[in-house]
Amino acid sequence: MIANTLEIRPDLKMQLDHLADEVHRSESDLANEAVTLYLAQQHRIIGRIQEGLAQAQRGEFVTDDDMEAFFARYTEPQA
Repeated sequence: MIANTLEIRPDLKMQLDHLADEVHRSESDLANEAVTLYLAQQHRIIGRIQEGLAQAQRGEFVTDDDMEAFFARYTEPQA
């Protein structure tokens, strides 16, 4: 594996050190896991945005009535 340099803020480094000690794992393992999870999350978000844009370009929109009904369910107090 190729070693790269990544600057980590001192406060995050301290938290990483403590967590690595607590879970008996290396800082590198934890950092790689965190970056992997972050990248996966960002790819999901970007994918959903791209799909939404594609739907809009195809003219697939929710009607105004459907949107009003949706928001009414979540904004009006339940009896």
